[in-house]
Amino acid sequence: MTYDVIVIGGSYAGLSAATQIARTRRPVLVIDSGQRRNRFATHSHGFLGQDGRAAADIAADGKEQLLRYPNAAWAAAKALNIKKEEGSFLIQTDSELIKGKRVILATGVVDELPAIEGLKERWGKTVFHCPYCHGYELNAGRIGVIASGELSMHHAQMLPDWGTVTLFTNQSFIPDEAQRKTLFDRGVTIDENRIRRISGNADVELEDGSTKQMNGLFTLSHTRMASPLAEQAGCAFEAGPLGNFIQVDLMTRKTSVPGIYACGDAARAMGNVALAVADGAQAGVGAHFSLLFPEHMADQ
Repeated sequence: MTYDVIVIGGSYAGLSAATQIARTRRPVLVIDSGQRRNRFATHSHGFLGQDGRAAADIAADGKEQLLRYPNAAWAAAKALNIKKEEGSFLIQTDSELIKGKRVILATGVVDELPAIEGLKERWGKTVFHCPYCHGYELNAGRIGVIASGELSMHHAQMLPDWGTVTLFTNQSFIPDEAQRKTLFDRGVTIDENRIRRISGNADVELEDGSTKQMNGLFTLSHTRMASPLAEQAGCAFEAGPLGNFIQVDLMTRKTSVPGIYACGDAARAMGNVALAVADGAQAGVGAHFSLLFPEHMADQ
């Protein structure tokens, strides 16, 4: 069987894209390995109509609703390779070879965290990256920002809207005098001691022997592609502030390779469930449009 559209990645962006295709009555397949980026977070916030729900439940509901459409199918597999052949694409998974006319990459990214003992275990629970997603739940408490580079300055500037902030520079970022004044004006405390480890709920143990108890911590992860497929296919990339992402048309989400579309965290510099869902909807519509008007596909 040849699917009209194969969506690779079954998280929020992929589910949204596949739903748009399913509603056109075209055969669509989602290939998903079950590794959502936000699988470490217990709840999702800031997504209209779903605020405070378990992140896994939102994804599970999306899958169940998608598969109500008789023309939608699901493959629990990992896509390993993509190859273009005679106007279609061949996707090799860890179990079979699948053919599709169009491909939507919703493959996501992997977060690379600062190498601090105890931080990884608390990622998504008491250590976060997005103030809009998790800041409110800290109840205007004590918030620590663990620097991972120059952009941590912006993190520290933002977070006083959500609580009392301490910036732990951890020898990753040293603010200059102008930056120190800006942070001081925002009420941010700067701690330049090196971090030894994170313990307890979100306690920052420092090398000088002191411990700063925080209600929550924020840090900026660097990201890398979770899948090699976009690179294999020859898609162009853009450099983002925290990692490369797939270059796409802003309206249709088409990549530089005709017939391949991309959406979600793999194709934008800012990750967020609501943005991923919107991205997916655009990619689904873009892919469907190209099936209707293939003569315009390269110009979309």
